[in-house]
Amino acid sequence: MAQVSLKDVVKVFPGGIVAVDEVSFGVENKEFLVLVGPSGCGKSTTLRLIAGLETLSEGDIYIGDRKVNFIPPKDRDIAMVFQNYALYPHMSVYENMAFGLKLRKYPKEEIDSRVKEAAGILGLESLFSRKPRELSGGQRQRVAVGRAIVRKPLVFLFDEPLSNLDAKSRVQMRTELHRLHIRLQATMIYVTHDQTEAMTLGDRIAVMKDGIIQQIDVPTKVYDFPVNKFVASFIGSPPMNFMEGKIVKKEKKLYFDEGNFRVRVLEDMYEVLEEYVDRRVIMGVRSENIYDKIFVSGAPPENIVTMTCEVVEHLGSEVYIHLNTGKNVIVAKVSGDTNPRINRDIDVVFDMSKIHFFDKTTEKTIV
Repeated sequence: MAQVSLKDVVKVFPGGIVAVDEVSFGVENKEFLVLVGPSGCGKSTTLRLIAGLETLSEGDIYIGDRKVNFIPPKDRDIAMVFQNYALYPHMSVYENMAFGLKLRKYPKEEIDSRVKEAAGILGLESLFSRKPRELSGGQRQRVAVGRAIVRKPLVFLFDEPLSNLDAKSRVQMRTELHRLHIRLQATMIYVTHDQTEAMTLGDRIAVMKDGIIQQIDVPTKVYDFPVNKFVASFIGSPPMNFMEGKIVKKEKKLYFDEGNFRVRVLEDMYEVLEEYVDRRVIMGVRSENIYDKIFVSGAPPENIVTMTCEVVEHLGSEVYIHLNTGKNVIVAKVSGDTNPRINRDIDVVFDMSKIHFFDKTTEKTIV
């Protein structure tokens, strides 16, 4: 079995820099887990600790039933795919894929069989004689993945493997990695700063910040139910819109008052928000949950907000509209056939069932 388990893992670099701060999580056999977060959050260091390329300061790491704290990387039965491919420039594609097996003194026939099997999965058979300099970025990355596949390891580790590719190649390679996981049914841990990769690839995603796991769950749960403002802002494109304001009570109804507009809160949020009456909070709304009033029938007048259109970004099937409330600028994502006009007022409606509220001090989710 290829479970991976981290228990209270800490990594402190010289100078007292805490890169990983008491991280604990488990990866199930055959699961694809994605570690996602901004640069410097500790995700790559966590991966390197699992691989044995960094030494632990505290805590334990298990691969299967074996504690690997002091086991060298070559004996952990893992394979790692790096951001920069790490191919040998003087070797052919075939030789690069076979090299690790040759070092381990596998029989020639088995090496050939494994290399051809991996090449068949990744469509590399026609490239066997080429050197890395003769390959595109996407082809080089497939060779790097193929070199990992031939090992047949317990766990695959990917350290931002697509970050050096152009946009089209990234989409293609992302699809290939997804198919590869389905075909191999292997345990994979993948590091990225790209939340689109995280959402599309991961069975679960773990969002990191400042060396700490903020939330770990299936992608839809992280997107729909973020535990704090950071997760809400990091997962989603465009990012969630945030507006600071006050919860006010009038005639037994609760409202969010931004200063330039006021919207009524749904009754099923009252119980939690009652203690925040007359206190400042942060309201969050995703861009796809802001609608032009002309497309919404029966919207209560008190929830219709007038904003000024400042910028319009046409993206083909979608249009991003940047709206100014007078205190905040928010982004609405609408259908591509919408044709808003700059410097004109637009009446919009928030989907109040999709609204998020965050504590202003702790930034933890209230609702």
